[in-house]
Amino acid sequence: MKKKCPAERSITEIVAAVRQIYSELAARPFERRCLRRTEGCHFKVTGRTPYLTKGEALLAARAWRASGRKELRNESDVVCPMLDRSSGHCRIYPDRPFACRTHFCAAAGGPLARWEVVDLIRRLETIDAELGGDGPRKFTAAVAATLRARS
Repeated sequence: MKKKCPAERSITEIVAAVRQIYSELAARPFERRCLRRTEGCHFKVTGRTPYLTKGEALLAARAWRASGRKELRNESDVVCPMLDRSSGHCRIYPDRPFACRTHFCAAAGGPLARWEVVDLIRRLETIDAELGGDGPRKFTAAVAATLRARS
């Protein structure tokens, strides 16, 4: 069986590859636990806006559409646009970006060090290059551009 060249991978295969990276991250024995307090979701308050590669933005955009939404509007730069203000929960939690998975608030043990996950970051960067990306972009801009491109 001939192995596919990375450039020949379908969008479905790319999404599966990103999910595999997230799954491998979840399987690592880190002593941190997300308590889903949404402290990391307050962009302006924390000053920490996640950056996404193109593959991550693709997965986040698919999850956003699956939640019944077509556009991404950031009504305020205070909170993540994926955050449901009424419940306080992430609307795309199972498909949240890598940065959201590795930046833990102080109560959950603090962020992971880059050296702990650099192999996974490099794989996300490889997928980004396959998709013609030029590196991570700010969360809202990356997802909004993906939604526009895939309309």
